[in-house]
Formats: sequence, structure tokens, C-alpha cells
Amino acid sequence: MRTRAAFLFCVLLSLAAGCGRGRQPVEEAPAPELPRLGFFADSLLVEEWTVHPGETFTGLFTRMGMASDESFRLAGVCDSVFDVRKLRAGNTIEAYFDSLGHELKYVVYNNDRIHQTVFKCFDSLQVWTSEKEVVYEKKYADVEISSSLWNDMTSSGASPLLILKLSDIYAWTVDFFGLQDGDRFRMLYGQSLCEGDVIAVDTIYYAVFSREGHDVPAIMFDQGDGGNLYWGAQGESLKKAFLKAPLQFTRISSGFSYARKHPVTGKIRPHTAIDYAAPTGTPVMSIGDGTVLSVGWAGGGGNTVKIRHNSSYVTSYMHLSRYAKGLKAGQHVHQGQVIGYVGATGTATGPHLDFRVYKDGTAINPLKMESPSAEPIRPENLPALDSVRRVYEAMAQELSASAE
Repeated sequence: MRTRAAFLFCVLLSLAAGCGRGRQPVEEAPAPELPRLGFFADSLLVEEWTVHPGETFTGLFTRMGMASDESFRLAGVCDSVFDVRKLRAGNTIEAYFDSLGHELKYVVYNNDRIHQTVFKCFDSLQVWTSEKEVVYEKKYADVEISSSLWNDMTSSGASPLLILKLSDIYAWTVDFFGLQDGDRFRMLYGQSLCEGDVIAVDTIYYAVFSREGHDVPAIMFDQGDGGNLYWGAQGESLKKAFLKAPLQFTRISSGFSYARKHPVTGKIRPHTAIDYAAPTGTPVMSIGDGTVLSVGWAGGGGNTVKIRHNSSYVTSYMHLSRYAKGLKAGQHVHQGQVIGYVGATGTATGPHLDFRVYKDGTAINPLKMESPSAEPIRPENLPALDSVRRVYEAMAQELSASAE
């Protein structure tokens, strides 16, 4: 009897094992991954809206169809995620409605070209942030001047944002107001793109400015001392004691002359200055470190600032619309520091900067002034600078070849 019971027990175990082998474990389907914005928009209708001048947060959401009390409640949910007081007129919005276009479900506010704020407008109100993908890439550009730097840069397919970077790097060595046909810029640089558009030129690693067979390279090399970043091939600093110009990207409306017919009085008299035509409010910078000699009215020169840079050089900035906040005589200023803004005060036909340089008390032509260089690279860093230059040149050649 005991043997028969044992036999039956084994048969039952075998059947149970066989049944187990026939069943497959059921795997749960993974939950779909949420899109970047944090919600599924496939079944929703989307409309583009724009913030109106003077429009409030609650006013905007009420205009999009949300009940007033719900708009106030959503504003209270924002907390530290979004400051409702900083809603900017002109910024765009994507409003997502239900499939019938009746109920507002989500709102995506574009803070800028990258950052967005998402508002959930139904059930449990919520607010969160989202960022568009930003892609970084290295590029090479070769631009020859035939009309203007802006036009030629654009025609070459490079971003005009490069111009500001170049003007910073070559501010002491290239006169951007006096570029000539045939001048050439070659650049190895990095740029950031969002949705295919260039949003920033981040770094120029290597550049060469060429004129009539003469090259001026700019090699980026950080010595780690918080100082200069761009050097020539022999380790000389591209930074000099004086900037080439006290403002950015305008035109010279009147040059240095000892016999110019004054545009207002009609009299022939010396014009020992360079006039830079620029819109009212354009920032004016000190071309070098120095001490402010005077801030005030100078007759026909209007609002004027004078700065002593050392025992030899004094600069004058005239016809300003206003001065930099807090600027006063005796104050120390740094190279590139804003000291005032372009205007048309005094005897002037239109907004421009009358810029003068005096050496040992005598007016000299600012465009022909020679400026001493800053400290060169430390001798122990010269081999590393040369190695970096070779790497940059190889990268530039490779990118140039791949673009052809």
C-alpha cells in the first residue's frame, strides 16, 4: 500500500512539472516613455499664441479659455518654477486643446530659444520646465572681404555671430572700420545649434587675419592665470594697451584732418578727431586703463569724458547722450569699460562719437596710433602653444576638406 501511494505521488509530481513547462511567464508591456515636454500631444489640437504688451499671467490664460479662478490657482502653483511677473511681451506660446478644441489642456511658454515652461491646465494643476536639445559642433570658415564683413560672413555660410567674437579677439590689432577688399579671415570655432539654428558661437579656437600676404594668427591657449587667452605664433599677446576703436560696428563719418569744412558752421578748421557714426545709445568704451580727468559739458563738444592713460596719452569722448552711471573725475576705469553712450549733444548734425587722442598734449590720428603689447606668454608654455597651433591647423584643414 505504501509502495502504491509513493508511485501515485511521483506521477502527480511529473504531471505538475509537465504543466509548468507548458506555461510561459507573462511579461508586462513597458510603459511608453514620456515625450520631452512631459505629455502626449498626439490627440490634442495645438495653436500658437503671443503674449501681448502689458498682459498679465492670469489675463493671458483667461484669454486662452481658462476660467479666471483656475488661472489664479495656476499662478499660485508656479512657486519657484516660473515667476509670473516676468511674462515677456512678444514671447510665443503653444496652447494644446482637447480634440474638439474646447478645453485647454497644456500650455508651453517659450522663455527663450532653448528653455520652456509647461503648464498643466486641468485636474491637478502643475508646472514644470523643459529644455530643447542643443547640439555643439566644430566648424571652419574662410571669409574674404569684398563688400562688408557682415555680408561676406553671411555669404560664406558662417554665422554673423562670429563677428562679435572676432572683434573681441582682434580688437587691439585689426581696425574693423578700415577693412579692405581682399582682407581675409579664417576661423576654427565651435557653435551651438537648436532645432537646426545657430544660437551661439561659443569659442574661436584658432583664427588668421590676412592682408596683402601678412598673416596675424590668433591661437587660443589658457595659461590658467585668468589673463589673456589669445596669442600670436611666437607667443606675443594679441592684447595691447589700447583698443583700436572705442565702440563696435559703425562707420567713420569724418576722418582726422587739419582742414575740414565744419558741417554746421561751414568754416574751415582742424578736425583732430575720428567721428564714428552710430545710433544714439550705442555704448562707448575706454580704449585703455586710466583715470577719468573730467566728466561734463564742453561747449560744442557737448557731454564729454576725458581719460588719462599714462604720462603720455589722454583720450576724449564727445557728444555723448549720457554718461555711465556713477562715472566721475578721479575714478579709475579699465580697458573696455563703458563710460558713456553715443549722442548728438553740443554742435552736431546727428548722433556720433567724436573721439580724440592726445600724446604729450598734441592731438594725433587715432587710426595711426601704435599701441604697445601686453605681456607675452610665459616661456615655459611656448612648446605647448606650438603643439596646440599644429592641432588646430590640422583640424581646420580636415573640416575645410570635408566641406568641399
